[in-house]
Amino acid sequence: MRHAPSGAGPLLVVLAALWAGGATALGAVESVADPGCSPAGSLGFVCGAGQPEDLARVPATRWLVVSGYSAGSGLKLLDTRTRELRRWSADEPEAIAFDRTRYPHCPGPPDASRMNIQGLSLRAEGGEVSRLLASNHGGREAIEAFHVRADPADPDSAPRLQWIGCLPMPEGLAANAVASFPDGTVLVTVLTLPGRSMADYVLGRDTGVVLAWAPGAAGFSALLGTGLPGNNGIEAGDDNRHFYVVAFGRHAIVGFERRGRHARKLFEAIAPGFMPDNIHWDGHALLAAGMQYDEPACGGRRKVIGGAAEAMTCHRGYSAARLDPDTLQWQLVAYDVPNPSFNGVSTAVIVDGILWLGSYQSDRLAYRAP
Repeated sequence: MRHAPSGAGPLLVVLAALWAGGATALGAVESVADPGCSPAGSLGFVCGAGQPEDLARVPATRWLVVSGYSAGSGLKLLDTRTRELRRWSADEPEAIAFDRTRYPHCPGPPDASRMNIQGLSLRAEGGEVSRLLASNHGGREAIEAFHVRADPADPDSAPRLQWIGCLPMPEGLAANAVASFPDGTVLVTVLTLPGRSMADYVLGRDTGVVLAWAPGAAGFSALLGTGLPGNNGIEAGDDNRHFYVVAFGRHAIVGFERRGRHARKLFEAIAPGFMPDNIHWDGHALLAAGMQYDEPACGGRRKVIGGAAEAMTCHRGYSAARLDPDTLQWQLVAYDVPNPSFNGVSTAVIVDGILWLGSYQSDRLAYRAP
C-alpha cells in the first residue's frame, strides 16, 4: 500500500534494509549569494545561506525554500537555475496576513531579524497555493506558517511568501522537524525531551517524541508510542494516518500509523552506511540524506566522550538515498568522501536532475549531479 502524497505543561508528563537496483509578496528582498564561492570536489556551492539545515521544493517550480539554522538567518528562496538566494523579510505590509481565526494562540508575527529556522514542510493546498511550515527557534519556539504562491504561467517569477500565523511550542520544548496531513494536522518532532541528552540517543536510548496539533486544538499533545533515540526528520502521507520519523541515534527511518492520540510502529528501516537527518517525499519514495555513520577520517562512529556526544565537526562523507516505504528497499542516489568545504549534510532535494544538499553546519548550499 502506498502512502505517499499526491502532490503544554501537562504535556511533559505524557510525553532491514538493502541497497537496491494569499495577494502576497516576498517582502523586502536582498541577494545573498556569493559569486566567488568556488566548487570543491564534486560539489558546486551557493554561499551565504547561513546553515541551510532543510530544503523544501515549491511544487511544480524550480524554486526551493531554504531554512537558516542560525540566529537571524531565517528563510530564503533559491532559484536553482540562477543560483540566486532571496531573503524573506516581514518589513513589507504585503508579507504579513495574520489568520487569527486559524491561529488564535499565536501572539503575532515573528521577528524576522531573529528567525532561526530548522525543519521545513510544504504541502500543496490546491491551485497556486502551498502551505509552508517552519520550525523557528529565533525569539520564540514555534511553528511558523506561511502561504507560498507560485505563478505557473510565469516560471521565472519568484514564489511569494506570506506569513499567516504560528503554533507556539509547549514550554520547554523545541521542534526539530515538521510535517502535516491533508486534514490540517501538524506533526513535529522533539529531538530530546527535558532531562535527556544527545549522548542518550547516540547510546540508543529513547529521547524524543512526536507531537500533534489538530485545527481548533489549544496546543500540541504527544502521540503516545513515538519515543525514539533522537526523533529527527519527519514526513507524512496523504491518508491522514501514516507518517515516518528518523531515529537519528539508530540511523533509521521508522514508519508509524496514527490512531487517535496513539501511534503504532509499523517498521524500522536502517539506512545503509549513513545517518539520515531530514526526509522528504521524492515521488513515492522518501529521500534522505546525512553524514556517513562510520567515517574512517573521523575515527569511525560517533562517540560519547566524558558523558557528551561528540559534535561531529570532523568532516564526514555523506550519502543520499531513497527509501520505498512499501518494500523497505533503499536506492543509493549519491555518495561522496569528506569534502573540506562542506560538512554536516542534513537534507537532499532533486530539482531538474540536480541534487541539492543542505547542511546544519555550513554557510552554504551544495549541488551536484546525482
